[in-house]
Amino acid sequence: MRLSRKIVVISVLCSASIFAKADVVVIVSASSSISQLDGDQVSDIYLGKTATFPDGSQAVPLELENGSELRDEFHEKVTGKSKSQLKSYWSKMVFSGKGNPPKDVADVKEVLKLIGANPNMIGYIDKGSVDKTVKTVFAP
Repeated sequence: MRLSRKIVVISVLCSASIFAKADVVVIVSASSSISQLDGDQVSDIYLGKTATFPDGSQAVPLELENGSELRDEFHEKVTGKSKSQLKSYWSKMVFSGKGNPPKDVADVKEVLKLIGANPNMIGYIDKGSVDKTVKTVFAP
């Protein structure tokens, strides 16, 4: 009886951590001509492999500050890189002169403010934070 009770408790705790993960969505300004992107396109923008959207317009990615759980989840789902892999990747890119990481912003409110005002910016937020100033273009 005690063993089965422990198993139930562990199962509940594990499932609670699964539900605690946010639903990350990739957003652009509501005034952007971009309506949809795929995972590879978003990954390429965030890894500095391309500086443009598929229509040729400039793509300026915004990154939540290091240490953000949403940032870690986004990169695990979209770029396939862990926090340490991402740090190593950008160290190599900067050292070799091949690129610089996206601009860090403090929080989701700042992401919404900046992206809402600039159709060339792209970012990611929790699905529940989407407002009328932005639109979702990818949901991993």
